[in-house]
Order: sequence, then C-alpha cells, then structure tokens
Amino acid sequence: MLSFHLDENVDFAVADGLNRRGISCTRTPPQVHKGASDEFQLAYCLQTSRMIVSNDRDMLAMASAGVEHAGIAYYYQGTRTIGQLISRLAALCHEYDPQDMKGRIEFL
Repeated sequence: MLSFHLDENVDFAVADGLNRRGISCTRTPPQVHKGASDEFQLAYCLQTSRMIVSNDRDMLAMASAGVEHAGIAYYYQGTRTIGQLISRLAALCHEYDPQDMKGRIEFL
C-alpha cells in the first residue's frame, strides 16, 4: 500500500484524514524541518518509500532534472479542497503499489 509524506505547505488536515482512513502519512512539521530542503525531503521519502505530496513547483523541476524520488503527488495551490486531496490520495492507494510510483509524478 502507498504511504505519503506531506511537505510543510500541505494542510495538516490532509494527514489527519489519511491517517483516519488507515493510510500511513507523515508530515514535515514547520517547527522541526522549517526550511528543510526539497532535496532532503525527496531523499527522506525515497529512503522510507513514501510518495511526497506537494504544491511546490521546485519538486517538479527536480524531478525533470532527474532527481530520484519515490513518487510525487502534485497539485496546483488553491485548486483542490482538503476533502478532494484526501479522496484522490486514498484512491491512489487502491490503484498503485509503491514500486509503481517510483520516479512518477501524479497530478491530483
């Protein structure tokens, strides 16, 4: 089953909603990793086999530059409600395995 990691720009409620559905989801707490580099977050996700959820365009640029990653779930800021994000991420869990997502970008 897929698991996720939300960068610091994604609302905490998304993690709560996924965890309530039994989907493993971690979060970059602003007070702990404030300003954590995108490289650090992608490396963490690759090491832990978690797909990163982000609306940071730098993630797309890094993926295009060939940076290895466990998968990126990307959405354009302000285009999805919290409920829509939770529903789409939960649906991904039923559609794919972690191996399927490695190096892939999924637009939410």
